[in-house]
Amino acid sequence: MEQKQDILIGRDAEKKHLESIVLSKEAEFVVVYGRRRVGKTFLVNTFFGDQYSFKLTGLAKKSKREQLANFAVSLNRYSGGTKYKKPRTWYEAFNMLRELLERVNVKGKRVVFIDELPWMDSRGSNLISALEHFWNDWAVTQNNLILIVCGSATSWMTKKILKNRGGLHNRVTQKIYIRPFTLAECKEYLKSRDIIMEDKEIAECYMIMGGIPFYLKNIRRGASLSQNVDEMFFADKGRLDDEFNALYTSLFQKSDNYIKVVQALSSKNKGLTREEILKATKLDNNGHFSTILQDLINCDFIRRYQGYGNKSKMSIYQLVDPFSLFYYKFIKNNGKTDKAFWQYQIGTRQHDTWAGLAFEQLCLNHHKQLEQALGIAVISTKVYSWTSPQTAEEKAQIDLIIKRADKVINVCEMKFYDGDYVMKKKDYDDIERRVRVFRSTNGIRQAIHPVLVTTYGLANNQYSSAFQNVVTLKDLFK
Repeated sequence: MEQKQDILIGRDAEKKHLESIVLSKEAEFVVVYGRRRVGKTFLVNTFFGDQYSFKLTGLAKKSKREQLANFAVSLNRYSGGTKYKKPRTWYEAFNMLRELLERVNVKGKRVVFIDELPWMDSRGSNLISALEHFWNDWAVTQNNLILIVCGSATSWMTKKILKNRGGLHNRVTQKIYIRPFTLAECKEYLKSRDIIMEDKEIAECYMIMGGIPFYLKNIRRGASLSQNVDEMFFADKGRLDDEFNALYTSLFQKSDNYIKVVQALSSKNKGLTREEILKATKLDNNGHFSTILQDLINCDFIRRYQGYGNKSKMSIYQLVDPFSLFYYKFIKNNGKTDKAFWQYQIGTRQHDTWAGLAFEQLCLNHHKQLEQALGIAVISTKVYSWTSPQTAEEKAQIDLIIKRADKVINVCEMKFYDGDYVMKKKDYDDIERRVRVFRSTNGIRQAIHPVLVTTYGLANNQYSSAFQNVVTLKDLFK
């Protein structure tokens, strides 16, 4: 059967950014970065239609000699008949590239795309120094040149290119960070591949895999979500076998320390302070540890926030990547099996407990859509979580708080439910209690509006008046 061709889904802001780069009247040095499997290369190739003056993809785990040989192969592919021999150094390689580009006669832009740049930087290779010289000595003067470099190794891209302290300092003219799909983009992508899922099933898919296009691409048409999850993550020789380790290894140098931080955070739903992470991981409290935290934030694996009313300004770090959370909850402990592990989990207490917590993360990752549903998209807001102080006589917790510039505070109750959520007296009393404790503890005088975020809606009964607003999955898909 012929494989259906992928089309570019979403990425409207990124496409507009690339369009502005093409219209630029100056040389452009563009960095495209983001986590593994998120669709960086696909975006660039689809936008430019493979109309490059030169394109190169680095080789994984290969020597400098092999990388330079690969460079020569690409030079010959675009040379129009001129034969290039293998360069001996990266300086020689980029000088050959300059010669090739000077002979290119094109209308419009000369586009150079170097993909997986971090793979090319073997120890002592002088790759970055040669790239610096290529850009500063010649490329920056070419007003019709676009140089695009791309890579998944975010820590490398940040340190060596974006925050370079040498010859590339402040030389990058444009940077494009590729984020995972939203719920709406996941739905559009699955539809483009003729995969039929209801919104609730797509939401649970997001709660397992996040909005990563490559994971969605591995969903087998005609199988249920639970069957696909078993085939991808739990079956022996599954389609995404060892994806967790490959993910972190591809993104970060010394990935073991990054994994230690992520594992520590996976054990605490609401997050840990810096000091608590250090205690759990036994890592040294230094600049490298700060870099680990910032890299994980930059890749959307964790978020840094301050609890509402936290006078100490102490930051809390929370793991928010759905796939990493799912890995530590189920994959790591259960490993590979010849049984339909995930299909057996559906409807169990363990599954339902996970789904409730994962839905909270989904709502947090879609707080902009939530705010749009509340009609406050144009109002300045801040998003918080809150837990009553340890010294408080009455304990309470609120997972998602939206503090609005119009002097209203929304406290969100999130319920992943099979039908309309039915409010009970004990739930009604609990919400009133938590709002009361939240108000008194923080000395709040403005209006507090409880909001229900749920799958389908709220059943009308004597307790449903607890909520000022109801937001459904349909709203989060917008």
